[in-house]
Amino acid sequence: MALLDRIQKPNDIKKIPAAEYDHLAEEIRQFLVEKVSVTGGHLSSNLGAVELTMALHLSLDLPKDRIIWDVGHQSYTHKLLTGRKEGFDSLRLYGGMSGFPKRNESSCDSYDTGHSSTSISAALGLARARDLCRQDGFVVAVIGDGAMTGGLAYEALNNMARLNSNLIIILNDNDMSISKNVGGLSKYLGSIRTSNSYIQLRDRIHDSLNDTMPKVVKGISRAKQSLKSFMLPGMFFEEMGITYLGPVDGHNVRDMVRAIEDAKRVNKAVLIHACTKKGKGYGPAEKNPSRFHGTPPFDIRTGEPLQPPKGTSYTGVFSKAMLRLAKEEPRLVSVTAAMEDGVGLKEFHRRYPRRFFDVGIAEQHAVVFAAGMAAGGMKPVVAVYSTFLQRAYDQIVEDVCLQQLPVVFAIDRAGIVGADGETHQGIFDLSWLSSIPGLTVMAPKNGQELTDMLRFALTLGRPAAIRYPRGTAYDGLAEHRAPLEEGRAEMIYEEKKGSVLLLAVGSMVKTAEKTREILASRGIACSIANARFVCPMDTDLLRTAPEKYSLIVTMEENVRRGGFGEHVDAWYSENEIRMPLLNISIPDRFLPHGSPDELSRASGIDAVSISRKIQERLEGQPDGTPDGTPCDSSWDAE
Repeated sequence: MALLDRIQKPNDIKKIPAAEYDHLAEEIRQFLVEKVSVTGGHLSSNLGAVELTMALHLSLDLPKDRIIWDVGHQSYTHKLLTGRKEGFDSLRLYGGMSGFPKRNESSCDSYDTGHSSTSISAALGLARARDLCRQDGFVVAVIGDGAMTGGLAYEALNNMARLNSNLIIILNDNDMSISKNVGGLSKYLGSIRTSNSYIQLRDRIHDSLNDTMPKVVKGISRAKQSLKSFMLPGMFFEEMGITYLGPVDGHNVRDMVRAIEDAKRVNKAVLIHACTKKGKGYGPAEKNPSRFHGTPPFDIRTGEPLQPPKGTSYTGVFSKAMLRLAKEEPRLVSVTAAMEDGVGLKEFHRRYPRRFFDVGIAEQHAVVFAAGMAAGGMKPVVAVYSTFLQRAYDQIVEDVCLQQLPVVFAIDRAGIVGADGETHQGIFDLSWLSSIPGLTVMAPKNGQELTDMLRFALTLGRPAAIRYPRGTAYDGLAEHRAPLEEGRAEMIYEEKKGSVLLLAVGSMVKTAEKTREILASRGIACSIANARFVCPMDTDLLRTAPEKYSLIVTMEENVRRGGFGEHVDAWYSENEIRMPLLNISIPDRFLPHGSPDELSRASGIDAVSISRKIQERLEGQPDGTPDGTPCDSSWDAE
């Protein structure tokens, strides 16, 4: 019987003999590689955290004790050890198990995560709540060395000095080698410094000497701090009032258990520095951990994707455009927040190393840093995923737009992203970007228009944002390439007077084409306009629309509230112009994980659902199902 089969519920790992720990780790890695090769998912981070997770489950009592996983994409082993083995067949699939911790999925998932650098703040909050409610139980935050570059992590560390009860932080460091000498000495010192006898003796000596010879106490304290600064690698944390233990071999279950048990004895914040290797146990992931950070289904033997991407992605188009523009404009610089590969700046970095800046997981700093460069005469492009740019809203408002500095935001993964779920869907950016005065917001209909918009934004001389989706860049409508004029839409198809106008934003232009074809087969004529600019809108088009069209259908891959459709509706209301409108957008809710096609259908923004809603509106019927209920079978047949 496989060892994994003996783990059916939380804490079952404690029944596994210590002699079998290495074998269990091998089984877990083999299981993860096999399952992720089918569903896709975050592999390298999970392979690197197997023994660390086993040690946590051996040392803690779940769900009484709490684990907060920073980002959460490394929680697969945690899910296995809490009895969710069967769920891996549907990992990240629509209706299946999430790839991140979810409180509604298990009582052992104590906090939902998905964005970086939040775990220490959340753990501190849980610890305070535990103490205020006079409860017991341990709280552990697991954070990677990358996530520790985020400013929020340091804000939380700074606030932990006043904590007088136990809180454990595990720093999962996969970017450092382990020194046996330092590790052994640190393990020895850690065991002594956290033992009950040592703590009691230290406190008794301190109290006695402080009553009789306070100056001696101060001298001893200064000498002790100097010695610790010389001998211990964790003095940064020690100076913040956090006990440092490590570094520890994060792939040695016994060493990790010992460190956690030591940490549990301290009535203050403790940080365990665990050194691990990303992708451990699977050759292709060890050689290229970035490639397997988030991977599609792949061939286990070779590590290659089962279905290589077709055509150039929008990220690839952006990458090539940046190289061309950098050659033309020596003041062009690029900024990213720990996503060099993800946003397509790897080749830019290679060719223009002095003009490339990776600031770590620090989007707020990235934006202000770019603002400073713009104020100094440079032309910065901040490349970032839509869902992560949310964290820098204040900086975009206060440091860029208020000063009208020429910073360009290249917003990747906008709209429905897919399998990563609620925390990664880029469906809010149009709402909050369009609320900022002085920010020009664009969305391209295809790859070549992305290139044109990037060039246009760099010549604008003011703040600009370009949002584009994940995946293969649309190469249709190449014959439609009218010069960009700020605040002007592009007419793609113009039908007879009285037709329906599909006014589509970015990726929805392609959907508008499909919608037009479906409705044409039913005798309904549709014109299509590529909005191009969400801010400022083409008000000339809106003003003349009542004379030409029977209905305007706004189409966007963004939530309804505050989106493009609502702005169009508000403009007509403010100008007291009557124009029938149909707002096609994502319902105001968080979207779960699933494929983009599945989520589009569920949200009612696919071509079939849109066509049905338009026909119902024209026939005087209700607008359809705002909650995104799938349409009837007669429309599905299309």
